[in-house]
Amino acid sequence: MRVLLIKTSSLGDVVHSLPALTDAARAIPGIQFDWVVEEGFAEIPAWHPAVARVIPVAIRRWRKNLWQTLKHGEWRRFKARLGEVRYDLVIDAQGLLKSAWLTRYVKAPVAGLDRDSAREPIASRFYDRTYNVPREQHALERVRQLFAQALDYPLPAGLGDYGLNRAQLAAPAAQPYVLFLHGTTWPSKHWPETYWRELAEQMSEQGWAIRLPWGNEQERARAERIAAGVEHAAVLPKLNLAGVAKVIAGAQACVAVDTGLGHLAAALDVPSISLYGPTLPGRVGAYGRAQIHLCASGPNAGLGDRHKPCLDALRPERVATELQALLLAPPSLFEGHV
Repeated sequence: MRVLLIKTSSLGDVVHSLPALTDAARAIPGIQFDWVVEEGFAEIPAWHPAVARVIPVAIRRWRKNLWQTLKHGEWRRFKARLGEVRYDLVIDAQGLLKSAWLTRYVKAPVAGLDRDSAREPIASRFYDRTYNVPREQHALERVRQLFAQALDYPLPAGLGDYGLNRAQLAAPAAQPYVLFLHGTTWPSKHWPETYWRELAEQMSEQGWAIRLPWGNEQERARAERIAAGVEHAAVLPKLNLAGVAKVIAGAQACVAVDTGLGHLAAALDVPSISLYGPTLPGRVGAYGRAQIHLCASGPNAGLGDRHKPCLDALRPERVATELQALLLAPPSLFEGHV
């Protein structure tokens, strides 16, 4: 059976789709998936053994340069790739108008969320088969339920399996290290820089190496300020997504704000402390074994506001205590913990 999956973005959403592929591969021997995904995340689907082909799409870039996209034939080539394989089914796991629109170019039945379940109800009009998946649960579990209904197999019990091989992806390291995933989008999701600095000092004093990745100049400057003068802290060079994944896979543990890289750490089964302020982890938090969620308190916590700070009360001493316990805990302690 050959299925086309449409789940284009974001990084966290792409990662959250992986366990559904594992479920399907175990339930239906020989099933293969092709995956339409934003070009910036195209490396991730290829890591899953059930994915036969990755079809990059560049909706974000194409919108900004529509004339150039048409002139250079990118849109035409993309549509041609959709027609190269005969599919038994298309699953739109995004539930947005932009993803549903892409299904028009595939000659196969299309499955997706019904109007009460999709993020944009109008998307359901593009589907031949629609399924109800309750919203009041984690996003990853919603994708698993959609796949189980669309492909007609019993939903497996227990924790979802991302299907990734951490040992295969990990880069060799000269010494054990902790990774600080400090970059995120909303201003309100940022943990205060002075707190990162205090945590770095505490962990360095205990002999832990600290590594700080970055994705843009603002993040690089912050990483350099956090690491400056801290004996065992180092700022990593500029890395692409595959390079960052190798560093994450090799870490002893991660400390992360609400960021796509935090979800990638969970997918790679790396013990992590994730810090939440304007968002709550029940629906979109890091999912997996050895994942500790620390949530801010206060009037702005959990409101989903992009700008109001709410992480000031989540002190570095508390994070350090949780991180030390995580680093010392035996792996069996976290079996089944989300």
